[in-house]
Amino acid sequence: MSWKVKNFNELSTHKLYEILQVRTEVFVVEQECAYLEVDGKDRHSFHLYKEENGEVVAYARLLPAGVSYNEPSIGRVLVKEEFRGRGFASELVKRGLAFIHDEWGEQTVKIQAQEYLQEFYGSFGFRVVTETYLDDGIPHVDMILQG
Repeated sequence: MSWKVKNFNELSTHKLYEILQVRTEVFVVEQECAYLEVDGKDRHSFHLYKEENGEVVAYARLLPAGVSYNEPSIGRVLVKEEFRGRGFASELVKRGLAFIHDEWGEQTVKIQAQEYLQEFYGSFGFRVVTETYLDDGIPHVDMILQG
């Protein structure tokens, strides 16, 4: 089991394909939401993931300031269904925030969260800064963490 952070150019084509496949499994198929999952932001992002036996089981996209928001962001946070309940999501967010704070020197982080995850992200210090809105038919809120 290992955690890795790579920029787009460091990902092999096989690993990139696997990441895009697992993101599509979770966000398009599992959540029954047809949307443009490959949105052009991956090449500007860092990719944080956990592997078990060579398989990506948890993933988050780390976006520098200016890609999605004026602030850096964490997005596409996922744990494959069969690996949920093991604390990987919390570890994923902690590692993502540590990378943003330590490597980029950024203290403020903005995210778009599915509404039902407000409490989860709130446990890391994020606070809601918008009313609930629909994004691709799913209720979301924007949240900010200010260090």
